[in-house]
Formats: sequence, structure tokens, C-alpha cells
Amino acid sequence: MKIGILGTGDVGRSLAAGLAARGHEVTIGSRDPSAGRIQDWLRETDRNIRAGSFAEAASFGECLVLSVNWAHVRDVLDLAGAANFAGKVLIDTSNPLRFETEGEPPVLDVAGNDSAGERIQDWLPDTRVVKAFNIVNAVHMVDPDFPDGKPDMFICGNDDEAKTTAGGLIESLGWPPVIDLGDIRMSRYLEPLAMVWIVHFFRNGFNLNHAFKLLRK
Repeated sequence: MKIGILGTGDVGRSLAAGLAARGHEVTIGSRDPSAGRIQDWLRETDRNIRAGSFAEAASFGECLVLSVNWAHVRDVLDLAGAANFAGKVLIDTSNPLRFETEGEPPVLDVAGNDSAGERIQDWLPDTRVVKAFNIVNAVHMVDPDFPDGKPDMFICGNDDEAKTTAGGLIESLGWPPVIDLGDIRMSRYLEPLAMVWIVHFFRNGFNLNHAFKLLRK
């Protein structure tokens, strides 16, 4: 499958490398694809990945991944071009975080009866948005491995076929079958769940090695 990833931060690079390693063609988009840090990373990964603009990545991908900080999401979507998203699956990894005090956890910039996932779906009405990957750090997004077993990935979105596509990609990256919470409004609960992860991170020495698992009996 052709995958377009919007964002070259830790999340974008981790998912790009993981998906390319599974045989997908990946274009990773940024404001400046010729930047030295991006070109150096491409040489180091030695995968089937190319760099392009946000518009090039969005146009290239049959399935897209949004992996930029919340403050830049609307701008990146505009740069990528709404027409390049039409009819496609967009995996939204974002959390609407606002950093107010240095050294302390951020707060949710959108909460209550709204969410980042819903806003993105509203901004891109012809796109099939699936919220996923927002509850775990980038270092564990591919082949997660914990002493007590694999963690779970919760997702939500309005389109069942899109969730099946996203779920298949997630499972190919080493996750158990995804847990579908329902429509995109369930982002209202997944994004605060990310805050639980973040607060624990701040209170435990900035340790990245935790994730969520649903226990069944």
C-alpha cells in the first residue's frame, strides 16, 4: 500500500520506518523535505521511504497518517490540500496539547463535548478519519514489547471500512487486534486517556516505558 505520512517528528519517523519495513511504499511529508536532518535520517533508515512536501505526501498516499503537533495541525492540513485527502483513510495520532508551565504536564486545548479527532473530521468531511496511536509513545508504536505482554490499541472513527484498514496496519506493526470504541466522538475519551499516560510520564522520571492494556476475565 502507498502510505503518506504528514510529519517528520518521532511519531512520523517511527511509523514510516515500521510500515516501510513491512513492504509499504512511504512518502513522509514536511515543510522542507530537503532539510539535512530528514535526509540524514533517510540514509540511516535504508528503507523504501522518500521525503516530500505535505501536499506530495498527501497526494501519494492511499492511506494517510497525521503526526504533527496540535498547534500545527490546521496549517499542515491546509498546506497538504483538502483535495488530496478526499475519500482516503487518515489515521490521526494527534493529541490537542497546550503547554502552559515549563516542567509540568500540558493540558488539553480541546476537551469536554469536543475533541481534536472531531475537529479534524469536520475540517476534512470527505476523509475517513480514524483516531489511533495517540495513547503510546513513538518508541513503542512498532513491535511493542513489555514484560507483561503486548499493550492494547484503542481506535475510533465513523467509517467501519476505514477502521478495518487502520486496524490491519496497526496489527501488522505487532499489536494485538485493535479495540474499536465507536465513532469519532470517542476521541473525547481517547485524548484524555493520553493525558493519563502523559501525567504518569511526568511523575515517574520521564520514563517512556508504559502503555495501556485491557484486562479480561
